[in-house]
Amino acid sequence: MQNSYSTQRLSLITLTTDDADFIIELVNTPAWIKFIGERNVKNSEDAIAYIQKIIANPNVNYWIVNLQEQKIPIGIITFIKRDYLNHHDIGFAFLAKYTRQGYAYEATKIVLADEVNNSVHSNILATTIKENNNSIQLLIKLGFSFSHEIEQGGEKLLVYEYGADKFITNRRG
Repeated sequence: MQNSYSTQRLSLITLTTDDADFIIELVNTPAWIKFIGERNVKNSEDAIAYIQKIIANPNVNYWIVNLQEQKIPIGIITFIKRDYLNHHDIGFAFLAKYTRQGYAYEATKIVLADEVNNSVHSNILATTIKENNNSIQLLIKLGFSFSHEIEQGGEKLLVYEYGADKFITNRRG
């Protein structure tokens, strides 16, 4: 698992406590609260504690997605081994003004390609609620297929699966 990735338009860098202000902004957006849930991160102290909890968990990886040129944080990509799933779960969340511009696809695709091509994870999952149409459309565009529905924490989640055979790129050694 890499600490950073880059594309022509984006840089992805591992989450640090320096990202507290951005995390406050992101986790308090209407979309985050509606589709991911309230995190009770209202100030710098909350954000630093939230980030430290993420960093301390070896099963959780978060990258801040920045616009390459401007160095502006616009979203996150997550890669998490959840207790209730058999494989790692990839996720994404972006500020509203940076959605529908291909950034989430571009950022998720590079992390997905790295994980699958390095044979670390033969299958990768993604979960969402059925009302999150934008996430579902992006998962399908990335090559995920609907697998099944589960109930977690009193909420029904759709589980999408991505197999290693779906994403092979040419690598030269």
